[in-house]
Amino acid sequence: MKKKVARVLSLALVVAMLGTTMTGCGKKKDNKDNNATETTTDATAEATDDSTGDTATDDAAAKTYDKFITVDVFASQANYQGIQSGWFAKVVKDKFNMELNIIAPNVAGGGDTLFQTRSAAGNLGDLVMIGSENGRLADSAEAGLLYDMTDMVANTKYVSQYTGALEVAKGLSKDGKLYGIPSAVSSQPATNPSEGLELTFGTYLRWDYYKELGYPEVNTLEDLLPIMKQMQDAHPTSDSGKQTYAISLFKDWDGNMMCMGKQPATIYGYDELGFLFSKADGTDDQSIIDDDSQYIRVLKWYFDANQMGLVDPESTTQNYDTMYAKYQDGAVLYSPWPWLGQAAYNTVEHKQAGTGFMFVPVKDEKVFSYGCTPNGSAKYVIGIGSKAQDPQRMMDFIDWLYSPEGVMYSCAQTASTCGPQGLTWDMVNGRPELTDFGKESLLNGDGTVPDEWGGGSWKDGVSQLNFQTVLASDNNPDTGCPYNYTLWESVIELNSTPLDTDWQEKTGALSTVEYLKNNDQILVAPGTDFVSPAEESEITTLRSQCKAIIIENSWKMVFAKDEDEFYSLLKNMQDTVKGLGYDDVLAFDKECAQKQTELRNAARQ
Repeated sequence: MKKKVARVLSLALVVAMLGTTMTGCGKKKDNKDNNATETTTDATAEATDDSTGDTATDDAAAKTYDKFITVDVFASQANYQGIQSGWFAKVVKDKFNMELNIIAPNVAGGGDTLFQTRSAAGNLGDLVMIGSENGRLADSAEAGLLYDMTDMVANTKYVSQYTGALEVAKGLSKDGKLYGIPSAVSSQPATNPSEGLELTFGTYLRWDYYKELGYPEVNTLEDLLPIMKQMQDAHPTSDSGKQTYAISLFKDWDGNMMCMGKQPATIYGYDELGFLFSKADGTDDQSIIDDDSQYIRVLKWYFDANQMGLVDPESTTQNYDTMYAKYQDGAVLYSPWPWLGQAAYNTVEHKQAGTGFMFVPVKDEKVFSYGCTPNGSAKYVIGIGSKAQDPQRMMDFIDWLYSPEGVMYSCAQTASTCGPQGLTWDMVNGRPELTDFGKESLLNGDGTVPDEWGGGSWKDGVSQLNFQTVLASDNNPDTGCPYNYTLWESVIELNSTPLDTDWQEKTGALSTVEYLKNNDQILVAPGTDFVSPAEESEITTLRSQCKAIIIENSWKMVFAKDEDEFYSLLKNMQDTVKGLGYDDVLAFDKECAQKQTELRNAARQ
């Protein structure tokens, strides 16, 4: 496969994926005015001055914040708790004279305990990033926990542009006012996959070990187990000499079920909705506890894997960060997400050596893909706490997060933006390209940040908010190219390492998305305005009781001593939750799934 052909086809793929033209991509001026060394912050175009009420209409106007403050950020999806450090902290300090103290339920034991505790105290935080489903946003606003941003948003430069998203968000509150701004806003059609060259989910294995076995055919999910067994037997130790396992799990993200019990089911087009697995095309809604559900299939898959010695025994006690470190060490062989295995292990050095994670096709799969959300995802929003020290400064910060610069700076675990211009990337001959430091940090795993940008480790300094304001596959108006650096022509041209070329030659495609499109193996769930409505308090109580039983027994089933115990635990789980009122909760979830399917079908018209 010649590099020139690869480049042309890659660009064609980008055009097809984005549904937009790449003509003029990168034909923008080099903007180097905004960098992390500024001592004053850029104002939004019409930022309200707290002391006078005047508005600044000059784009170049600077706004200073005299008082340094520590901002408490309640972030439901964050996987880090404490003070933000590193280069992103310096940016926030330089621009807004503040630091971010992140409060993360995922790290503080998961579940709703932290949210309920802070709600009872009447103060969620200065900044609030929460889900809006089940009436949470509306209830929080009614309880006086959130600041009314309706008038403030009118004076923003960036957020005010997303009128559709703002109207949807207003519709979630009981008084029609704005208390949260939707995430992942996009200019793309709802039926476009929202991802880049990789989907959110998939089957990723250590390709070099898979190659050693002669690229065995995989017909179903279950076919992966004997393959992974051979891989683990042939490579029993990690790069540092620790025990290798094919599968490693964690509990941090458990919600209505064991979170990791969902992930393999996504390759068959399913995503969770309450106690349901709902298929992207609307053809099937499954109760997760049914004997023949995809959820039970996955639990049995994990059980079988554990019986074969393939599951990390520390799975029940480790958190995401501990598990991630094992991927970096080469101690785990399977990843359900590209942004886990590939992000952790596929350094330039490893790829040049032909080692790393790549997508392994499964014959019967149709992988779930989240469609783009023209009005954003109102399921997860950002707002201002009612007790915020400086509401206007919070609004200014939020507006910056939605700016092209803010989007680029807000690198996250699942996003592919690359940070500050002048540090990790720059415009070269009219197109964005990674700098040497950018290649080291983004492609090779990490780098030491120059002192003028804050110093320290690049990886440790990325934004810990884990909040995507604008879809990374959308075009950055400042460059004319996608925010997602993996979609840049200059970066695609770098995908020519021995690992990449071997995968491309074997699959006949240049990316995972291209392979899946060529083989009609993507199920796109069109992005809609659907948000699960508020449920009766009785349903909430029943759900809380049932999900605790489901999660507890799911983990026990994975590590059951034999099949008899596995099925005994399954029956005990089924009988117990049905006795607690599971079917009443399921009926509510089915109504939600029907409404979601109706909206998805309408988006396809």
